[in-house]
Amino acid sequence: MGIMCKVLRGEFIESMHVAFAVVVDGNGQIVKNWGDPYYLTCVRSSLKPFQASASVKEGATDAAGFTTEELALMCASHNGEDIHVKTAQHMLEKLGYDMSYYECGSHTPYDKETKFELIKHSIKSTPLHNNCSGKHAGMLCLSKYLNADPKGYINPEHPVQKAIMAQVKKYSELDSFPLTIDGCSAPTPFMPLYNIALMFQKLTSSNYPELNVLYDAMTSNPYLIAGKNRFDTDFIEVMDGRAVTKVGGEAVRGLGIRKNNGEVYGIALKVLDGNQRCSPQVAIAIMKEMDLLSMDEMNLLDKHISTTLKNHRKLEVGSIEVEIL
Repeated sequence: MGIMCKVLRGEFIESMHVAFAVVVDGNGQIVKNWGDPYYLTCVRSSLKPFQASASVKEGATDAAGFTTEELALMCASHNGEDIHVKTAQHMLEKLGYDMSYYECGSHTPYDKETKFELIKHSIKSTPLHNNCSGKHAGMLCLSKYLNADPKGYINPEHPVQKAIMAQVKKYSELDSFPLTIDGCSAPTPFMPLYNIALMFQKLTSSNYPELNVLYDAMTSNPYLIAGKNRFDTDFIEVMDGRAVTKVGGEAVRGLGIRKNNGEVYGIALKVLDGNQRCSPQVAIAIMKEMDLLSMDEMNLLDKHISTTLKNHRKLEVGSIEVEIL
């Protein structure tokens, strides 16, 4: 049985979302699951820390002089706020590249205030506003270090993507997986939730040097991972070095958390209909069920636990509740 997310209007259920989730330990054993732990799903942006690991392992990020802030942006699905745009711009400058090298495309910033400012001043969004601009700067960094032609760095046969997929196979413990195209045009695999959880357990375990670098960058720069009013940023900040999370498109999410007794868990979840609105609540409900959060941490994450629905007059009309069966 999966995890039920009930969308209430008044006291009545108006809609429901179902999530599958799995928790694994350092031995690769399933500690707990809800629904099918081997449910096949696209990893989407939850893959970003592992894509970034290829550049770190090869030494490309050191050669480029990337800072911890810039390493964090490589793992980000950011809001497109000024801090995100400027960080990506600095990464390109260090490589001697400009925006024309990007193959991620453009979209309006996720952050509403930034979006409205661009519209107000008749400024078009650029690839720097793309939530994946840090990831793509990291790919360009690896391409330069490998002395490969940066053109087509998103193609599966390019040396950059081959290096990345070798890392993904290592961490996921899969010999092969189907590849599809992500929103930013880079290759992205389908794999079971179990294997996504394995990757996040490794990210958090301190056993892999290149992942340690990225874990530390993520936990020390949570705002760069997402931004204003985003669960990923709030969660990483509250957990204060003890955990990370990374959302992906269509409501996939990976988490890694260190227990006080030294154990490290990896968690993967997927809201089956792809709706993101209950993903944070599901994540917190899982950790609460397994006693992985302190009361202080729960209190600080309260705005992501209790979701009140309001209408256009700001009147409370319902709520979203998560039920773990």
